[in-house]
Amino acid sequence: DFLGLATLTILEIAREFIMKRHKGQENFQFENIPLDDYPTYKLFSDGKTEAVFQFESRGMQQMLKEAKPSRLEDLIALNALYRPGPMDLIPTFIARKHGQEVVEYPHPLVEAVLAETYGIMVYQEQVMQTAQVLGGYSLGGADMLRRAMGKKKPEEMAQHRLIFREGAAKNGITEGKADEIFDLMEKFAGYGFNKSHAAAYSLVAYQTAWLKKHYPSEFMAATLSSDMDKTEKV
Repeated sequence: DFLGLATLTILEIAREFIMKRHKGQENFQFENIPLDDYPTYKLFSDGKTEAVFQFESRGMQQMLKEAKPSRLEDLIALNALYRPGPMDLIPTFIARKHGQEVVEYPHPLVEAVLAETYGIMVYQEQVMQTAQVLGGYSLGGADMLRRAMGKKKPEEMAQHRLIFREGAAKNGITEGKADEIFDLMEKFAGYGFNKSHAAAYSLVAYQTAWLKKHYPSEFMAATLSSDMDKTEKV
């Protein structure tokens, strides 16, 4: 989809301000900013995200204060979780991130797939990778499985369950355990978010927050310029 994002305009206006107003920044590009900037994550963790793309609502601000994101992967996951359905998983995500709850994996083989989200299936891609790693699916086949799970077609699901059991058996997984993992995948496939979408959004959100932290005057001027015809936003 092509999205008409006002945020991209704000970033561009601010970039022009930075290049004009700051010596040595004549070639400033957002692509070159570090993605591990502590002050930016502190801004997120303090919930000071008014006018920050995707993270400006009151609910989001409260979640950020509790979650205290410290890396881009956290922002991506929180972005994907903050919507009806997966929202129920936010307390578990936060507890596991801060070591208040043990991080558990459905099977040791999927640790690499689920480590960045502390053992929770957050993304559609993780459901597909689990099918690939444990059930021997190709990624194309795993995408068909994901679609079938999303549409909840009983006869298709029964067929896939058998395929998954067979693939899992080759990895030494019992039928009972395979069914348990399959049920878990089915549950998450119902509301799993697309990671590539959440990642692109979170990168823009990070750039906005970085700008707000390091060039607040240029950020506010650009934001006000973008919204100057919307009195309530100004």
